[in-house]
Amino acid sequence: MIKAAVDHIATAASQGAQVVCLQELFYGPYFCQVQDADYYSYTEAIPDGPTTKLMQEVAERHGVVLIVPMYEVEQPGVYYNTAAVIDADGTYLGKYRKNHIPQVKGFWEKFYFRPGNLGYPVFDTAVGRIGVYICYERHFPEGWRALGLAGAKIVFNPSATSRSLSQYLWKLEQPAAAVANEYFVGAINRVGVEPLGDNDFYGQTYFVDPRGQLVGDAASDTDDEVVVRDLDLSLLEEVRNTWAFYRDRRPDTYGPLAEA
Repeated sequence: MIKAAVDHIATAASQGAQVVCLQELFYGPYFCQVQDADYYSYTEAIPDGPTTKLMQEVAERHGVVLIVPMYEVEQPGVYYNTAAVIDADGTYLGKYRKNHIPQVKGFWEKFYFRPGNLGYPVFDTAVGRIGVYICYERHFPEGWRALGLAGAKIVFNPSATSRSLSQYLWKLEQPAAAVANEYFVGAINRVGVEPLGDNDFYGQTYFVDPRGQLVGDAASDTDDEVVVRDLDLSLLEEVRNTWAFYRDRRPDTYGPLAEA
């Protein structure tokens, strides 16, 4: 899986990509389909583990920003679903730990992960300010907004989501978040059926602009695919001048939302 990802990064870079996001928990199967402590062995330290170090070299070699979702160990027994963010010169910029953790059939994530404790950071990269929001979190509008308030221009949502659970939401939630928060969203998903379970990951990776319109077509729902799209960041100012959502927010009225 790591070799495949390195090859795909090279392919994307050769097509002009300046930032690349890999799938959730990219270097192995989506093991959360089962509850098995053997998979604790998939954890690595971030940034001191071997995969982060390798991806720093890959980022520098190709001159691309990388979002690298991994299974992080902070200390024995304390594990997170984490994405490392690496700049185009190979500099490690920081990490995002998934805040919202599901526990439903086929997605037994509370068995493996603690909820994130780093808030909703935004990273200043060679391509601009980038945020990360992982898979299940797309159902929670608060994090999307927090990333927008922090100045994100692009938010990546690396995922492992299956056909039987939320395929219809996949086409709704990220475009809605892009509109409400006036930034680009990259929605990345696994594809196919893995040996650990019967989840049929439906792919359909896509980029969506702040008007809620897809940038090019979505990827295949059955085959691996590297999706490269041009995002016109000048559109952000145009949209924000048209729809002044950040001006018209009323945070003084939202207090009860955090108290319920």
